[in-house]
Amino acid sequence: QLQASGGGLVQAGGSLRLSCSASGRTFSSYAMGWFRQAPGKEREFVASISASGGSTYYADSVKGRFTISRDNAKNTVYLQMNSLKPEDTAVYYCAAVRRTVITVASALYDYWGQGTLVTVSS
Repeated sequence: QLQASGGGLVQAGGSLRLSCSASGRTFSSYAMGWFRQAPGKEREFVASISASGGSTYYADSVKGRFTISRDNAKNTVYLQMNSLKPEDTAVYYCAAVRRTVITVASALYDYWGQGTLVTVSS
């Protein structure tokens, strides 16, 4: 089970940190990802991190502004979002995949959190 938190309302240029906590004993065996879905749009990939945390990958739209990280001791993955833009407004979802490598395709993910809303005002 995945539980995402940390969303909220922020002004453009501001920052937020999302957290996603996982239950279970095998968190360190799963690669993790963050996705987002804006109103009226399809869900899109944001970032992924390998099971060990040694590798990360970002969508071009967030590269240089967002940072994904994980703490396997705490069964938690984070998404630090800086320099937020109004177009970052979306429901953000964390997801877990039974693979150790970075994974971009949402269809491959096995577990999804409930989503947390991020609203960036201009």
